[in-house]
Amino acid sequence: MRRSALVLTACIAVATAATAGAQSIEQQLKDRLLGSGSSTSNLNERDASGGIKEALAQGVDRAVRQLGKPDGFFRDQAVKILVPEKLRRLADLARQLGAGKKVDAFELSMNRAAEKAVPMAANILADSVRQMTLQDAIGLVRGGDTSATDFFRRTSEQKLYDAFLPIVAKQTAEVGVTKKYKDFSKKAGGNALAGALLGGSSSGTASADLDDYVTRETIDGLFHVIAEQEKQIRNNPASRTTDLLRRVFR
Repeated sequence: MRRSALVLTACIAVATAATAGAQSIEQQLKDRLLGSGSSTSNLNERDASGGIKEALAQGVDRAVRQLGKPDGFFRDQAVKILVPEKLRRLADLARQLGAGKKVDAFELSMNRAAEKAVPMAANILADSVRQMTLQDAIGLVRGGDTSATDFFRRTSEQKLYDAFLPIVAKQTAEVGVTKKYKDFSKKAGGNALAGALLGGSSSGTASADLDDYVTRETIDGLFHVIAEQEKQIRNNPASRTTDLLRRVFR
């Protein structure tokens, strides 16, 4: 009987270990935070909150360093800013007419403007992290692979837009985005066709539309990189570069 009991205990221990290994990081944290995990766990709510904030800080640092440099956008196919969708037909026509270099120059100019704007994100996103409540952080621990990034975007997107737009407008003027747009549009059929594709925009309105487009694409690219970093931290132990991250996301 004693031997049977020992065998049963060993089987239960193995089954329990297998179940714990199969749990997602989010579920393990949720169990601990809700008090249903091991009573010996030393992970508390403030650890979890600090872990989420540190993960976001690491994501922001990676995004700013990766994107806020020459070719940070332009050479990264995941975030590269392309000709606006409603101008793609015009761009294709320009390429067919031998003006592919003008289209390329137009795209490069938009990406250069984005690369100049991105460093402004650091302070804005840092403020968003500092304003995160303990309850916010606990909810994000229980969320999906990009829940923290999604929260980040909801709380900071408008501030980023307001900060980026004047920088983008200044840069598009300096690198000649609107002029390059006009160059390839003339080659493809003149400003009348370009205006029609932009909804009948005048030159000034077209410039504002392009600044808005570049700004929004810059924000999309920024959060794409932050989200990818969050997923890495949650799912790849090698990406947990501090003791707190290793303790929280284990």
